[in-house]
Amino acid sequence: MDWKSFLDQARTSFTTLSKATPETFAGFAAMAKPAKKEGELSEKTKEFIALGIAVATRCDSCIGLHMEHLIRLGATRGEVVEALSMCSYMGGGPSIMYSAKALEAYDQLKN
Repeated sequence: MDWKSFLDQARTSFTTLSKATPETFAGFAAMAKPAKKEGELSEKTKEFIALGIAVATRCDSCIGLHMEHLIRLGATRGEVVEALSMCSYMGGGPSIMYSAKALEAYDQLKN
């Protein structure tokens, strides 16, 4: 998969749906702001949690978007691998497959 092209397409679809249902997206944005805010947990830690949920729910778009955030926040490949190891442990075979996709996303998006 070409993660950069895939995420460009996902953003286009997201924008189209956002224009069709602006109140829903305003509510989503309002919920995201305090959830992502630095607090007892760092934003980076919260993004690792989001990545784990993305792997568990098998959401390619979520994996890519949260991986972009993790890269922006300075996540190393080693940190990503450790997080994905935990995802694989907790989710079994299907999570191993999506963890592999997530590592591919990291490698592509980091460059």
